[in-house]
Amino acid sequence: MVEITPVEVPAPRSARCPRDTVVAAALDALGGRTVWHVNTTAVGGGVAELLRSAIPRHTRAGMRARWLVMNANQEFFGITKQLHHLFHGSPGDGRRLGEREFVTYERTTREAAAKSLAHMTPGDLVLLHDPQTLGMAPLLRQAGMRVAWRSHIGTSLPGPEVTAAWEFLEPFLQASFRCVFSLPEYVPPGLDTQHVVIIAPAIDDVSDKCRPMGEAEVRGVLTSIGLVGSPGAACMGEEGEEIVASLAAYAARRVTVWQDEPLPPGAPTVLQLARWDPLKDMAGTLASFVRHINPATDAHLVLAGPDPTDVADDPENMAVFDAVLRERAALPADVRRRVHLVGLGLADDTAELRANAVVVNALQRHATVIAQKSLEEGFGLAVAEAMWKTRPLVASAVGGIRAQVTHEVTGLLVDDPTDLAAFGAQVTRLLRDEALRDRLGRAAHDHCALRYLAEREFRDHVLLYRDLCGASLEGGR
Repeated sequence: MVEITPVEVPAPRSARCPRDTVVAAALDALGGRTVWHVNTTAVGGGVAELLRSAIPRHTRAGMRARWLVMNANQEFFGITKQLHHLFHGSPGDGRRLGEREFVTYERTTREAAAKSLAHMTPGDLVLLHDPQTLGMAPLLRQAGMRVAWRSHIGTSLPGPEVTAAWEFLEPFLQASFRCVFSLPEYVPPGLDTQHVVIIAPAIDDVSDKCRPMGEAEVRGVLTSIGLVGSPGAACMGEEGEEIVASLAAYAARRVTVWQDEPLPPGAPTVLQLARWDPLKDMAGTLASFVRHINPATDAHLVLAGPDPTDVADDPENMAVFDAVLRERAALPADVRRRVHLVGLGLADDTAELRANAVVVNALQRHATVIAQKSLEEGFGLAVAEAMWKTRPLVASAVGGIRAQVTHEVTGLLVDDPTDLAAFGAQVTRLLRDEALRDRLGRAAHDHCALRYLAEREFRDHVLLYRDLCGASLEGGR
């Protein structure tokens, strides 16, 4: 059974954006058409986060933008999770995606497209996000929609896994007028470059997750979830009482912290914030800390991620989380007390999502060093968030992270993400060198401000819409 659910994003509180020539030209080209964004989850993961920022920004500019979420059964999401692994050059569970899987994928996405058409009008623009939705393109195009597909994942390293993923999706790929990738290196061989658009993801610098926070507010937020033990009160500005109330309820009901004792005041902290996905390698970060960082420093490790039961389109989350939880429990007591796990609940509820964003913001700003030891990464939104917040970063030199971070300039990179000793050495180096942390953090912030903020991404979307409006509907693309 496939479900298509409209997501209501709260109306923007700020005034409409000024209509400069780029936006005005796009509005004229759209001529009142609606822009539809379609993905597979309203909460959890980078795409949902991007859309929660993008839809209000579209509205402020005077555009009609809507968001639909596709939901399907676990068999379908098992297939798309395997595609996710293959696109990152990983064998995943090792199975081959054959005719049976293809039929399931095609049937499910076609049903999703048919149900989506009930919301749409011929001539509307549709931006499909990631492999889960690409199969919707043929029927949507047949119904008169102008369709683009945006892939937020990928790898620049060729191999049989990547080839298998593209072969599986190729019949649907040709139905999109435009294909959007985060990096040029992710474009598959044989795809006409005239129909390719490059749009790097971005973060919303004025959101609850990225807005400035003072030390007192950070401590108050982390005290409220129990990660920090000493008393603290968060000062939230104009909307303080509203956020404090929702934060207290969120912390009590939806945040769980696994720790022997709270973080001591002033303790250096290493944070990795990510989904419980095998490719994020939370277990590897834990192992590197235990073997190489813990013996050399007095730092604490915080591994934080969404409650795996709240991420419906990723069936592996729970298994990864449970494994990390068991590994922590098996540590010697003197090591275990310096390892903290944080589970952050997610729900399609405005107050809860804002509270979640405030907690994430506080976790990142409290960290002495932020780690991103991904085995593969299409693009690191958490990396961009760390950069924006002037946090010194140690990350794997994989996928999009290599484009985001310049080694020794805006962060430290480790060439082999499986080299636990090398990763631990770089984290230890940063923990011991405050001047290096400050230099890298400032440079990272400046670089992020130029390249990875939401206003730039919005303008890239505007140009894509103008292009789609001018695309010929007759034959070809």
